[in-house]
Amino acid sequence: MPDRRILAFCVVGVLNTVFGYSVFALLVFVGLHRALALLLATCVGVVFNFYSTGKIVFDNRDSSRLPRFVGAYGIVYLFNLALMELFIGAGAGLYVAGGLAMLLATLAAYLLQSRFVFAKGK
Repeated sequence: MPDRRILAFCVVGVLNTVFGYSVFALLVFVGLHRALALLLATCVGVVFNFYSTGKIVFDNRDSSRLPRFVGAYGIVYLFNLALMELFIGAGAGLYVAGGLAMLLATLAAYLLQSRFVFAKGK
């Protein structure tokens, strides 16, 4: 059921964002340098995102799919960056460009995860 999955994907995305930012904020609060805090929060966040998205959105707990998930994150990052630069080049401001790119990158993330990372039979 794609409609339920897309909605669940968006809700889990909010949960994942709150979790990742909370880890970052906690690490900075306890005294870690922001760069190290960001690195650790990103690593912990990707693992958390893998399991929350896999379980809640795609009903899949197969840990062997983690490398695909990380690869999909890399592709989405590059896609997001390219779109943002394209929008900026077309005259959009940074924040508008970033927001538009993020919306399209979220769709790309869903498609990659549903068809490549958590696809049944792959």
